Order: sequence, then C-alpha cells, then structure tokens
Amino acid sequence: MTRPSALRVADLSQNTPTPFELRPDSAQLDAMAQELDLLALRKLSFAGEIAAEGKRDWVLTGKLGATVVQPCVVTLEPVTTRIDVPVRRTYLANMPEPDGDEVEMPEDETLEPLGSVIDPAVVMAEALALSLPLYPRKEDAEPGDATFAAPGTTPLSDEDVKPFAGLAGLRDALKKDS
Repeated sequence: MTRPSALRVADLSQNTPTPFELRPDSAQLDAMAQELDLLALRKLSFAGEIAAEGKRDWVLTGKLGATVVQPCVVTLEPVTTRIDVPVRRTYLANMPEPDGDEVEMPEDETLEPLGSVIDPAVVMAEALALSLPLYPRKEDAEPGDATFAAPGTTPLSDEDVKPFAGLAGLRDALKKDS
C-alpha cells in the first residue's frame, strides 16, 4: 500500500496541502472484504490532500474508487458494483462537545474533532463502508413467491391472506343462484 501512516497534525504544512495516495495490496483488500462482508474487493484507491483551513482546522478532500462484489439480495449470485465518490472531512480544533442525554446530529456530517493525527486509511475504510449498496441486486433478479409453514401444515399464499378474496367468490356464487 502506498499509504502514509497516520499523519501527525504538528508535522503538516500550514501553507502547502499534503497529498496522499492509498492503494491497498491484495492481503489488505482481502482483510477489508472480510470485515465488510463482501465476496470480493477487487480494486480500491483513495487519493487526495490535507490542507489547513484557518489557523487550527484542517480539511481532508479526496476521491475514493473501488470495485466491490456483494451477494445479490434475491439470488445470492455475485453482483459487481463500481464506486466512485468524493470524500471530505473537516477536522475542527474546537469541536463543540455534545451535552445532555439527547444529542442532535450536526447539519454538516463531515465535521470531526481534531486529534493529534489524521489517518487517511481510516477515512478510506469509513467512506467505503458508507458507499456500499445496501441491497445489491442483479438486473434481472425478481423476488419469487416465498412460502413458509411448519412441517405438516399447508403454507398460506398471498391470495389466502387477502381478507376479501373469499367474499368475491361468494358474491359471484350468489349471483349465479339468483
């Protein structure tokens, strides 16, 4: 991986952005795929820069690119998805601390408290996890009829549970008799 380790904020240049480029090797890709319950993580790259914003705050901007393989939610067959997303994190030296039992989420979800280090690898892993499709599905996959019942009982179909389905048949039978 051509990744720097976590970057110490004290070592970052206040005047010039610090570039980074991460490309995990195959062992790291396999470990991330396992952690994220993926069938495979074929490619992953994260490149960008960390720049000063004001006197004490920092902004990380970059672009995440990945090719992931997940099981289809209908058929469990592999579904390959390409992810290309911009990433932004703003590290604030004076991040307001939440107080009280209930905390509202800030409008800007890219805000983070500034610590002594900024780790682009952690941001990459988080951005990848947040960008994964929640319900990957093959193009032609359609949900089938699922029937569930205890052994020895007849399963209910969708038609059986419609409350007025039997009344329509009764109505038709009464019309024939009249």
